This record gives sequence, C-alpha cells and structure tokens, in this order.
Amino acid sequence: MAQKQFKAESKRLLDMMIHSIYTHREIFLRELISNASDAIDKLYYQTLQDGNTGLARQDFFVEIVPDRENRTLTVRDNGCGMNREELETNLGTIAKSGSLSFKKENEPKEDIDIIGQFGVGFYSAFMVSDDVTVISRKFGEENAWKWHSTGSAGYTVEPAEKGSHGTEIIMKIKENTEEENYDEFLDQWRLRDIVKKYSDYIRYPIRMEVEKSRPKEKPEGAPEDAKPEYETYTEEETLNSMVPIWRKNKSELTHEDYVAFYREKFFDYNEPLRVIHSSTEGASTYNALLFIPEKAPFDYYTREFEKGLQLYASGVLIMEKCPDLLPDCFSFVRGLVDSQDLSLNISREMLQHDRQLKLIAGRLEKKIKAELEAMLRDEREKYETFFKAFGRQLKFGVYSDYGAHTELLRDLLMFCSSSEKKLTTLAEYTARMPEGQKAIYYACGDTVEHIEKLPQTELVRDKGYEILYLTEDVDEFALQTLGKYQDKPFQSVSAGDLGLETEEEKKEAEKQAEEHKELCAFLGEALEGKVKAVRISKRLKTYPVCLTADGPVSLEMEKVFASMPSENKPRAERVLELNPSHPVFETLARLFEGDREKLKTYAGILYGEALLIEGMPLEDPAAFAAAVSSLMAQ
Repeated sequence: MAQKQFKAESKRLLDMMIHSIYTHREIFLRELISNASDAIDKLYYQTLQDGNTGLARQDFFVEIVPDRENRTLTVRDNGCGMNREELETNLGTIAKSGSLSFKKENEPKEDIDIIGQFGVGFYSAFMVSDDVTVISRKFGEENAWKWHSTGSAGYTVEPAEKGSHGTEIIMKIKENTEEENYDEFLDQWRLRDIVKKYSDYIRYPIRMEVEKSRPKEKPEGAPEDAKPEYETYTEEETLNSMVPIWRKNKSELTHEDYVAFYREKFFDYNEPLRVIHSSTEGASTYNALLFIPEKAPFDYYTREFEKGLQLYASGVLIMEKCPDLLPDCFSFVRGLVDSQDLSLNISREMLQHDRQLKLIAGRLEKKIKAELEAMLRDEREKYETFFKAFGRQLKFGVYSDYGAHTELLRDLLMFCSSSEKKLTTLAEYTARMPEGQKAIYYACGDTVEHIEKLPQTELVRDKGYEILYLTEDVDEFALQTLGKYQDKPFQSVSAGDLGLETEEEKKEAEKQAEEHKELCAFLGEALEGKVKAVRISKRLKTYPVCLTADGPVSLEMEKVFASMPSENKPRAERVLELNPSHPVFETLARLFEGDREKLKTYAGILYGEALLIEGMPLEDPAAFAAAVSSLMAQ
C-alpha cells in the first residue's frame, strides 16, 4: 500500500514533538487518555442532541491493555470514532485538532468540556513507540479503518475490522536503552500510577486487567501451620476516581472526607487546620480545594522548598506545582485548582501567563486571607498553632517585594507582648494603648527572657506602656516596612529619643548633658571607631550603661547582617549611653578629674558590658578579660 506523507513539515515537526515539547515521557498516556475522553464527550453530546441512541454516560469507558510478550500498549475507547477522511485529516496533519474544531462549532452550547486543543497530543505516542497503529470505526457507520505510521516518513490508511464504534491505539513500545527504561510503560503498576497522577478525574472509567494473587485452598489433610501456596488471576480494575471531590457540593462531604483526601494527596499525617473549598463562576470559572497545614514541612524554610498548587484543566493534571497561583507569603497553602478557562501551551504541561491565571490568583489570595482572619477571630488556638508554624513567612511577606503585601498581611501578624506574655495582634495592642501613647514600642532580642532584662525597656515599662517582643530576625524589618499601624508609628526602645520624659525630666537631662559634656567627649575619643558618641541617658533607671543606635540600621539589624555571607555588612551607628544616677557614673566623673588613663580602661569595660547586655560578641575578649582582672586586682 502506498505510503502518504504528512501534510505538515513532518520530520522536523515530529522530531520537535518527541524531543522538545514534552518534558516527561510518561505524559503520552495522559494525552491519549484525554483524547479518548474527548472522543467519548463528542459522542455523548451527539446522543443528547439525537435523543435516540440509548447510550448513557455509564456505558462509556477507556481501556488500557499492556502486553509484555508482544511489547505493545493499547489504549482504546468506545467514543465517536473516525472514518477514513477524519483519520487523514486529524492524524495525517500534525497540529490539526478535531477537538478544537468540535468545540468551536458547538460554542456557546453547554455541557461541552473538551480537553484537547492543539491536535498534537496523539503524536506523543512516538516518544515511547517506533510503530503506532490506530484502528477506528465511526459511530453510525459500518466500515472501520486502520491508520499506521512508523514516524516522520509518513503513514498508511486501509480498511480494517472492528466490531463496534470507537478507537484503539496500539503502540509498539521501544526497546530499552542505556539512558531510557521503556519497560516501565508495560508494567501494570507503573501504568496505574501514571493514570492516578494525571487522569484520576477523567469522568469516564479507565479500566485495565490487573494481575493479582491469592492463597490457594489448603488440600485436605494439610498441616495447620503449612505455608499457603498462591495462585495468580486477573481482574478488571477501574484505575481512576472519576468524580473529583472538589466538584462535589459541600453538603455531600464531611470533615473526614476532606481529611482523608488531604492525607492521601499530600502525604501529611496531621489534619489540616483549615479547609477552603470554593467554586467560582464569572470572569474566571474554577474550583479550588485548599488546605492550611498544621505544621511546616521539614524543608519549608529552605531554598529546596517549591511552592505551588496542583493545576487541573477539566480534571486533567497540568502542573504538579503551579507557583503563579500563590504569592510567596501564602506559599504554605497546599491544594489544587481546576479550571476550564485556562490558556494552555501546546504540550499542556505549562501555563501561558494570561489574564485568567492572574484573576484566579488574585481571588485565591483574598480568599486565603479571609479564611485566616476567620480562624484568628473564631478559632484563636488554631490560629496561634498556625502562626507558630508559618508566621515567619507572613513577616517575610511584609518585608519582601518592597512592601507590596503590607495591607494584605498586617492584620494577620502576631508578636509576643510584655503585658500578657503571649501572642497578640497589632489591632489588639493598639486597642489597649492608654490615652496619650504616641507610638507602638518594640524591643528585639534572642528570647523573651533576654528582652525583659534589657536596660532600654525600663523607661517604657515605667510609663505603663506595652512592648512588643521581637525574637525573630525578620521581625524588625517587617515592622519598619509597615512603618505604622492605625497611624501609630513603630518605635524601638533602643533607637533615638523616645520623648517620654516630663518637662522637668527633660530640663534635668539637658543640665546633666551640659555638665558632663567634656567627660562624654573624652569617653567617645577613648572608644573611637567603636561608637559614634557617648551620651547621658534619658532612658536608664537601674543599669549603669546601655547601647543604642542612631540612623536606620538598628543593633538587631546589625546582628542579622553580620550573619549573612556578604562582604559589605551594614553596621549600626552605636551610641553608648550612661546613667548619671548610677554609682558607677560617680567613679567615672572622679577619674576624669584625677586619672584619665584608668578612665580609658573603664570606658572599654563599660563598652564590653553594654555589648554583653545586648547579646553582641566582644570585639576583643582577651583585652576585656585583662581589663576586668586589672580592676579586680586593685
């Protein structure tokens, strides 16, 4: 029989199909099953229009038949089938899509959900096969036809025998190579896994004869403890679930249904803290089933973690993780989105960045925030569990992208509070602020216990003001990005002039600063290169000394920058503050008048003490120890 040539630039295009368009070879099975589902959809739609065929949805199926002995894999369906002309049109012209044509002809009629768009999926069969045969019989016609090709050289079409309507694709699976194992596509367990991964929610049953084993009956007189013998048998098994849980009404589902699905799908032993099940129509039509986990995965805060939701198009898995559906701040959310409206690329493996995708992502973002706010309001204990696992990510979300998500996230943030010693929101803090408090005060440290002992907190606490305790490296960056909350600026207890003194206290502080101006200048010179200045403190009550910072870089930020691998690490403009009411200050004043060399030693000791109080490393531990020993020996 004369071989016909493909109507497109066959060799070049087919080579591209096999080697470039599809990332994973296993995709071929998804494509062939999707085509089979489309063929059934077309026939089912016709039966609805004609009303006289007697075919119901449950009569349709897709069948997979692996044959190891003959090294063939067959995918068959009982859909609409094709006649000779359609075989040549749809399979003889690469990138000719019968599904797309059918969809266009029948728009805008309802109940049409055709998956195929590009007419290239069939040719993915050549990724795993050197020889492909298609036998098809169109519904309502008596004749069947066989299409056969061994690749880009061309194809043949000839009459064939087939007992009923539908199509079967028979692939001669390639032999193994050193790089590729093609045997996996003849293994029933591997085929079942591929179907579950990509085609679990195709609406028609996908069947396969599966080989199983069972114990034989024990012969009469056999000992009770005799090991049983096993026999193998085959049994037809439906491989797919067909009806996805997210397309069911919420009233049909129980909490246990959601938990079982979550555990099976996302391999988490814990129950999700929150389930978000939504169905949206309009400008963007989609179903979403999202879960907020109880605990972070072991790799969540590492570079290896990949965010993203599973993306389905009409029940067919398109992407295992679609990162564009979630902002980084909500990367902890797990789940899936299923839509008919997405613009897919030619291989259905990746998504084109179109308006529909952005609309869905925007709606999901608002929905997730609303659910988190509801959890915070109605299930406080659950929310705090969530925040301990993922609050750090929300804070990073505030700080990243130049503060683009501050409005989205600010009401979801929590910090430990000095007044209640537990997590509090910014809204709760501001609601408790006494009249006259002008700022939201915070202090930074490794632990709550360490922060409570900081000398810089004394004045704020004495005024009766609450302090937010920031114990994570991202905390202060997040608050500085926020800038203010409900028109109240954030103020570090260790930065600048707090402005909490009475007029009388201000005058006394100014007087002290003027009286001891020369002493402070001398100490500043003694610590040149270490501090920007030495000042009389307005905030110290019981401690002799503390470190504060001028400028945008705080002491805590300096610690964070110091831990980074970069060479140019920003430093805080350190200020050493002295308590003029402390007995140590009297000693400093006396030494300034009588022994300035010893005063230099005292300056180094006080600076080292301030560093230790702040939780910062000594610049020269040996020199500090020698100075303390020298003082003790006197």
